[in-house]
Amino acid sequence: MQNKTNPNLDDMVNRLLDSLPAGLRDLKQDTARNLRAALHTTLSKMDLVTREEFDIQQGVLARTRAKLETLQKQVAELEKELRVTRDEGQPKG
Repeated sequence: MQNKTNPNLDDMVNRLLDSLPAGLRDLKQDTARNLRAALHTTLSKMDLVTREEFDIQQGVLARTRAKLETLQKQVAELEKELRVTRDEGQPKG
């Protein structure tokens, strides 16, 4: 059974392994396997999203913000029209 890991996780593990003292590098395969398992367990417990999910939500937020700004302008225009209409209906005295 082959373990599919994230390339970024593999890069992180490799950097950590490269920084180990020479004596521990001899245990590289065992250390790598244990380190990957520990990192995978720790990261899976975190409430993380993928970059793709983040980018999608960022796009949704940008569209929502643009729609909100449009609606705010429309409300301001309607309020202005209402004031004008109300002022025109007031008796001048």
